[in-house]
Amino acid sequence: MSDEWDVKICCIGAGYVGGPTMAVIAKKCPKVRVCVVDISQKQIDAWNSDKLPIYEPGLPEIVSDCVNKNLFFSTDVDGEIDKADIIFISVNTPTKTKGIGAGRAANIKNCELCARQIAKVANSSKIVVEKSTVPVRTAQAITRVLKSNDKGLDFQVLSNPEFLAEGTAISDLMAPDRVLIGGHQSPEGLAAAEKLVSVYANWVPRERILTTNLWSSELSKLVANAFLAQRVSSINSISALCEATGADVSEISRAVGMDDRIGKRFLQSSVGFGGSCFQKDILNLVYLCETFGLEECAAYWNQVVIMNDYQKKRFSQKMVAQMFNTVTGKKIALLGYAFKKDTGDVRETPSMFVLRDLLEEGARMHVYDPQVSREDMWIEMNYTCGVNHDNTPGLDESVITETDVYAACDGAHALAVLTEWDEFKTLDYERIFKSMAKPAFVFDGRNILDYAKLRDIGFEVHAIGKPDPNKFSDL
Repeated sequence: MSDEWDVKICCIGAGYVGGPTMAVIAKKCPKVRVCVVDISQKQIDAWNSDKLPIYEPGLPEIVSDCVNKNLFFSTDVDGEIDKADIIFISVNTPTKTKGIGAGRAANIKNCELCARQIAKVANSSKIVVEKSTVPVRTAQAITRVLKSNDKGLDFQVLSNPEFLAEGTAISDLMAPDRVLIGGHQSPEGLAAAEKLVSVYANWVPRERILTTNLWSSELSKLVANAFLAQRVSSINSISALCEATGADVSEISRAVGMDDRIGKRFLQSSVGFGGSCFQKDILNLVYLCETFGLEECAAYWNQVVIMNDYQKKRFSQKMVAQMFNTVTGKKIALLGYAFKKDTGDVRETPSMFVLRDLLEEGARMHVYDPQVSREDMWIEMNYTCGVNHDNTPGLDESVITETDVYAACDGAHALAVLTEWDEFKTLDYERIFKSMAKPAFVFDGRNILDYAKLRDIGFEVHAIGKPDPNKFSDL
């Protein structure tokens, strides 16, 4: 049976990266056997069901096409490790919450545990691939653990970072800008890299598959996310200046983005960036710079995070200030809770911090998001903000989750758009206005609404980086 497959792949970790990546490899490589393993029976059961554990457009169709053909999901971690030729490590590497580097350094405990398990159960030599985002030189630690096996096995360690954007992960995987593979610059390391290259070459043009040394590959992922986050924080800093001067941040973004040297992407101002990668990877980069004594470099990149925190806080403060300096007892509709559209991911979502701030001010929030569950919302609120039912009395009465957007807005003093879901652009705002307390406020944290139309209806509208006509009547 094993001769049926050209290559057998095992991926440890059935999360946001491992699941979609392996599904696309299986789809594009019918002669490759792919098995995603995880110790969570609940997670594996979800992958084997009609309701996948993550929301990603296009993913259900691919999984349905390939599952139980050349794509498998299993809790048999040891058995699949032993079968595989190539093993991807795609587990969580969260920011440390205590100890050395707390709040900045990545915790690679899970990666090390995977390496130890591979060394323990493997009975043949393997190629081990870092897919998780890791600090530079993590491969050195993984290699040392693997080499400590007592069976005389040879393990080659590669770095193959992901460059996925949630909401577009499938298209990113189907037609990637680049695939990056780093390996030891030895004959054995180069041969291992070429074996992984041959998998991706089934659908990715060879000129888009880059091979580097291990350390360049590991660092490239951190740098890519840092550069993207830097652009978001840069335009968000200008949005504050726009609100103070009467300039329009969208017009500035368009003018600046038409410069070919700058480009237009990631110049849309918002309430701030979120997700599992940007802040974690920048803080990791900050910690690396500090570790090597590069204090000025660390301070430079840390400012990107400081600006993002400032933008979220600024939005909350503006809501309170415009609503007569109090939101105590007022109903506020929060439209969107995911950190971006087309995903249910709430990790580091700006919505969470706005909700926390308004909760502290005594507001009553009604939250609507088409993909976010109340359970996931509270898990992240507790993990990141320390807000839970034990330390926040009356939480269930103060924060209501709605399944109907109009119910969320009914009787509200204000609505705040916090995720750029397309459906928010086409809501019946005349109906919403009639149902709201007056004056009815709109705070757009994503700059997606038609402000002239909303003002004609009767709303008082405030948006990121947009001139306030009450303040700048000469415009």
